[in-house]
Amino acid sequence: MALPTLQQPSFLLANLKADCVNKPFVQRCQELVQIIQDCPAKELHAVFPWLVETIFGSLDGSIVGWNLRCLQGRVNPAEYHTVLDFLDPSSGSMMKLVYKLQTEEYRYDFPVLYLPGPVKVSIQERVLPECPLYHNKIQFPPSGGLGLNLALNPFEYYIFYFALSLITPQNYPLGHHFSTSDSAYFILVDRYLKCFLPIEGNVPPPPSSNLGGAVPSSAPRSSAVSFASYGVHHSSLLKRHVAHQPLVNADPAAQEIWRSETLLQVFVEMWLHHYSLEVYQKMQSPHTKESFQPTEEHVLVVRLLVKHLHGFVNSLKPEQASPSAHSHATSPLEEFKRIVIPRFVQQKLYVFLQHCFGHWPLDASFRAVLEMWLSYLQPWRYAPEKPLPSIESPNRVVTEKWVPFVQENLLMYTKLFQGYLNRALRTDLVSAKNALMVFRVAKVFAQPNLAEIIQKGEQLFLEPEHIIPHRQHRVFLSPCLGGSFLSTWPPAITDVSFKVKSHVYSLEGQDCQYKQMFGPEVRALVLRLAQLIAQAKQMAKTISDHSFEPVANQSFFSWLGFGSPDLNSSYTGNDLDEVGHDTIRKTDEYLEKALEYLCQIFRLNATQLTQLMASVSAAQDKNGKKQLPDCMMSESGMVLTPLGRYQIINGLRRFEIEYQGDPELQPIRSYENAMLVRWLFRFSSAINERFAGKMQALCSRQDFLGSFCRYHLVSPFLTEKSRQSPVVCQNLTVIQKPRIHLRFLASYRTLLSLFLIFFVMSLFSVGPVSCTFCILFGYLSYSVIMTLFTEKWRPHQH
Repeated sequence: MALPTLQQPSFLLANLKADCVNKPFVQRCQELVQIIQDCPAKELHAVFPWLVETIFGSLDGSIVGWNLRCLQGRVNPAEYHTVLDFLDPSSGSMMKLVYKLQTEEYRYDFPVLYLPGPVKVSIQERVLPECPLYHNKIQFPPSGGLGLNLALNPFEYYIFYFALSLITPQNYPLGHHFSTSDSAYFILVDRYLKCFLPIEGNVPPPPSSNLGGAVPSSAPRSSAVSFASYGVHHSSLLKRHVAHQPLVNADPAAQEIWRSETLLQVFVEMWLHHYSLEVYQKMQSPHTKESFQPTEEHVLVVRLLVKHLHGFVNSLKPEQASPSAHSHATSPLEEFKRIVIPRFVQQKLYVFLQHCFGHWPLDASFRAVLEMWLSYLQPWRYAPEKPLPSIESPNRVVTEKWVPFVQENLLMYTKLFQGYLNRALRTDLVSAKNALMVFRVAKVFAQPNLAEIIQKGEQLFLEPEHIIPHRQHRVFLSPCLGGSFLSTWPPAITDVSFKVKSHVYSLEGQDCQYKQMFGPEVRALVLRLAQLIAQAKQMAKTISDHSFEPVANQSFFSWLGFGSPDLNSSYTGNDLDEVGHDTIRKTDEYLEKALEYLCQIFRLNATQLTQLMASVSAAQDKNGKKQLPDCMMSESGMVLTPLGRYQIINGLRRFEIEYQGDPELQPIRSYENAMLVRWLFRFSSAINERFAGKMQALCSRQDFLGSFCRYHLVSPFLTEKSRQSPVVCQNLTVIQKPRIHLRFLASYRTLLSLFLIFFVMSLFSVGPVSCTFCILFGYLSYSVIMTLFTEKWRPHQH
C-alpha cells in the first residue's frame, strides 16, 4: 500500500478499516508489515488499539478477530504461517510496533469491567488488588464518566488482550473440530513463553537500542493517591502497597526482565485468578456466585504454562538454586526463576484446581484438568538431567533434591488427592477413560520415595505449635503481597516446619482443619476405592462374557424362528459394539495396575486385599450375575437404600427390566409384521378356546405323548421368570394353561428363513409340498429329541 509521507493518523486508520473489507487477509498482513516499518510512532498510536482488537477480537466477544484459537495449519496453511510470522515475539512486526510505541510512553485505557471477577470487584469497591500488575494504573473517570479503566503501556495492553482472548466466549462454526495443540493461539503462547521465560540464555533485548524508556513506568502518581483515599477500611494495606511500589526506572537491572514479569503476571491473572481465595477459605460469604467456568481448551493452555514454568525454574544454575545463595550478584533472571512459582503461581493455581475438582462434570473431559495437576506435581519430569523418555521405563526415584518443592506445595499433593479421590468414588470405573485417570493418579503417587516425602511433610505440619514463631507472622508470607519481585523479599526461611505451616495457612486459612492424606479417614476412602476397582473389574468381565450369551444360546432351529424365543432379552450386544474387547482389556489392565499402585502408596497388606476380593465375590450369585441393588421393605413396597442408589449410579448393580405378562400380548416388535401378529393371535386364540379341554387332557398324560404336548403347549419361560422376579408373584395359572403359540411365524426372520429354505430346495428340484414335508419331518425329529432331554427339568402341570 502506497502511503503519503505525512498522512494523518485518522486517515491511515480509515484506510486500514477499508482494507479489511476489500483485500484478502495475507495481502493485508503484508501491507501492515510495511506500514509498521515506515510510519512513525505518532501515526501508529491511533491505529494500535484498533489493530489489537482486530487481531484478538473484542473483549465482549462481539468481534471475533483473526480467530487464532480455530486457525489450523492443516486447514489454511497460508493464513496460519502469516499470522505466526506477524505475531512472533522475537521478529514479528506486531512486537516491533509495540516496542516502537513503548519508547514514546503512550498509555491505553483498558476497562476494569473485563478483568477477572475478584480483581474487578476489588477495584470497584476501592480496594487495591494485591497483585502489583495493577498498581498505579487505576484511572478514575471524570465526573459523569462511565467505568473505571487501567492505564496500560503498549506491551501490557497487547498482552492483556492476548491473554483474555483465550477465555472470551466464542461461537465456533458448526461441525468444526480442531486440535487445541495445533491452533495458532496455542503455538503463539508456546513461543511467547520460550521468548520471555527462556530456559536457556537470557530474554532477547528489544529490537532497538534506544528503548531504555521501555521499562513500564507506573501510572500517574495522582491516580494512586486518589485511589488510596478510598481505602478507608484498608489503609494499612494500601500504605504497604504504596511503600513497595517498584521504582524500576531507577534500577537498570529491572530492564532485563520487566517483560518476563509482566507476561507471567498477566497470564496468571487472566487465566487463573477467577476465584477468590478469601471466599474459598470461607473467611467471608460471597456476595455473588462465581460463574466463570473454564473450558478444556483453557485448561490445556494452562498446562502448557505449568510445564514451561517447571522447565524455566529447573534451568536455574545450581549455585543459585538455594535461597542462601541469593546475593546482589545474582542476575535478575536467576532471582526471578527462584521465586516465580511460590510468589506468582502457587496460590492462584491451587484455588483454580480446587474449583475444577469440585465443579467439573464427571466425564472424561476431566482428563485435561488431571494432567495439568499431575504436570505441576512432577517438576522432576522437566529437569534438564532427566533421562530419555521411554514408554516402559520404570519410575525414577524422587530424590532429596525435590523434597523442598513437595513440602512447600504439600496441599497440592494431599488436599487435591483427596479431592480426586472423592471424584473417583462417584465415577463409572468400567469406562476405560475413567479407569485410565485412576491409573494415572495412582502411578504418579506411587513413584519411589514420593509417598514418604509427602508423609514427612505432613509430620512437619503436625509438629507442636510452640517450636515455630507465632502464627500471626504467617500473614506476611502470602506469596501475593508486595510489589514487583525486585522489591523487598522476606528473608530466607530455614525452619522447614515453619515453611510447611506457612504454605498451608496461607492457602487454607489460619483455622483450617487439616485432614492427613495417610490418616484413617483417607485410608478408608482408599479401601472403598479399591473395592470399587475390584467390582468394576468384575463388571467389565461380566459385560464381556454376557455379550456372547445371546449367540451361544441360540440353536439352529431357534435361529430359524421355530420354538419360543425369550422375547424379554433386552441385551443385544450394543455395549460391546461401543466398548469393544480391546477397550475392556485395557480397562482391566488400568484397574489392575491402579490397585497395585494404591497398595504400594498406602501399604495395603495381603489380608486386606483378600477380604476385599472376598466381599466382591460374595456380591455375585451362583450364576455369576449381579444381585439386585440394595433395597429395604417399606409400607409401599421395596424402596432403594442410599447404598442401592449408589450401586445403580455407578453401574455396579441394576434391576432386570423384564416383561412378566403373557408373551402373546407383548407390544409388537420392530422385527415383526404387525398384520400377521394380529391375525395369528386371533387364529391361535380361536383354536385355544375351542380345544382347551383336549389340550389340557393331553398335557396331563404321563406318557411320551403327554411330554411331547407339554414341550409345545406349555411355556417354561413364564415359570422361570415368576420364580426369579423380586416382586410379589402374581397368579399366572391362566396364562400357564396349555396353548398354541403361533406368534413366531410373524417374525421377519422366520419368514426370511422359510423363503431361503424353499429357494435352496427348489434348486435341487424339490417342490413346495415336498419341501414342507421335509421341514416338518426335520422339526418333528428335533422336537422328539428335545422332549426326551428336557422333560425331567420341566415342572408338570396338574
